[in-house]
Formats: sequence, C-alpha cells, structure tokens
Amino acid sequence: MALSDQELREIAYLARISVKEESLPSLKKELEDILGLFKELDAANTSEVNAMSHPLDLSQPTRKDVVTEEDLRDELLKNAPSVKSGLFLVPKVIDGEN
Repeated sequence: MALSDQELREIAYLARISVKEESLPSLKKELEDILGLFKELDAANTSEVNAMSHPLDLSQPTRKDVVTEEDLRDELLKNAPSVKSGLFLVPKVIDGEN
C-alpha cells in the first residue's frame, strides 16, 4: 500500500509524534511494509477457523462464592467526614452542564 508524504505527516500528527523531514522516506518504507503484512493477513482464509478466547484449551478455575471477611462498613464509615445513606460523600471536583 503506497502512502503519500502528506498521509504520512497526517498519521504522525494523529499519533502525536514528531517526524523530521529527512526520516520521512525510511519511515514511509517501514509503514508500507507493515501495512503490506496486514494485507497478507487480510487475504488469509479464516472461514473454517473457530473463534477462541484463549490460545490454550484451559478452563479458568473458580472459587466458591462464600463470605471470607466480616462486614466492617459501619466501623469504616465512622472515619468519614461526610456520609449519606451508608456512602462516603466527597466534594464535587468536576463541574458539568447541570
């Protein structure tokens, strides 16, 4: 895939990287090579390949759903400077439209 110098400058701007004029040709070649690899991957026939969430056939062990700690909510809320309905109240730090 051929890239113009202008397209390369726009990509660099969007990626927030500064590119010196003298390094444009080498960067252009490298990026075109990378895009060529994606073109090869895109051409691969994957219609017979099943989607998978993990490359290894493993199952995630789970633990029993049991309470392991006691409820210290009321004790912890005693330290809060401001509480309402069992929740910590904090000062507003971001103004919205409302």
